[in-house]
Amino acid sequence: MTATILALVDGSTYARSVCDHAAWAAARMEAGVELLHVLDRPGTGHSDLSGAITLGARTALLDELAALDEQRSKLLQQKGRAILDDARAIIEAAGQTVLGAHLRQGEFVETVIERQGPASMIMIGKRGEEADFASLRLGAHLERFIRASHKPVFVASRAFRPINSVIVAYDGGASSQRLVDHIARNKLFAGLTIDVVTVGSRTSETEKSQDNARTILEAAGLTVETTIIAGQPEAVLGQRVEKNGACLVAMGAYGHSRIRSFVLGSTTSDMLRTCKAPVVLMR
Repeated sequence: MTATILALVDGSTYARSVCDHAAWAAARMEAGVELLHVLDRPGTGHSDLSGAITLGARTALLDELAALDEQRSKLLQQKGRAILDDARAIIEAAGQTVLGAHLRQGEFVETVIERQGPASMIMIGKRGEEADFASLRLGAHLERFIRASHKPVFVASRAFRPINSVIVAYDGGASSQRLVDHIARNKLFAGLTIDVVTVGSRTSETEKSQDNARTILEAAGLTVETTIIAGQPEAVLGQRVEKNGACLVAMGAYGHSRIRSFVLGSTTSDMLRTCKAPVVLMR
């Protein structure tokens, strides 16, 4: 079965980046790309404007609102199709295969979870169409989707840059061990320099844990560096990104240690908001 990447596209400025990252990942993974654009359910966001109006006028108003809803729905579907057509063109221009382009209506997270099926990875932009760039607010669906998905989630940065290294946030726990195994087996990471970073004190336990990670990754033919740094995870990883330049950050999405737990809280939101590199999250 052909590996697939499910790329979620919308009308935001991140849509181009999602497509560029999807094409890059598809080439490395020898995967096809499935495109998905999700429309809100019809009628969301309307208030009842007819309560204080006489019966005849109320009926006429409701008829007019229904007609406007129908027109709005058609326009949104046309816009969705245009977004999918543009995304297909970008990915095919990069020489990659689009297996399908799907327009669906419904609650975003539920719809994506239903459609993710056999996808090897889900790709999503950091912010959606309603993003407030002044406050760097994350996309409204992003954290809920990361919590709900059992697939690796690739969060695209605002603009694509060719990637030559991966910073792995590693603490030796079950989630980060699964992440290391995933990196060792996935063609996405082949040929990239792997920088395994543990945030904390240097102890015999952390050194042994990093040695285990190095052994697994080097056995897969990867070039590995290991680093133990004291400090706050988001600050340490942010500085690492600045130092490494064109890189990808990979981390486990759940757990109880300093790195893995912050994915569920404000520190992860801070990291995703400020990090200039794309981030892969894995449960």
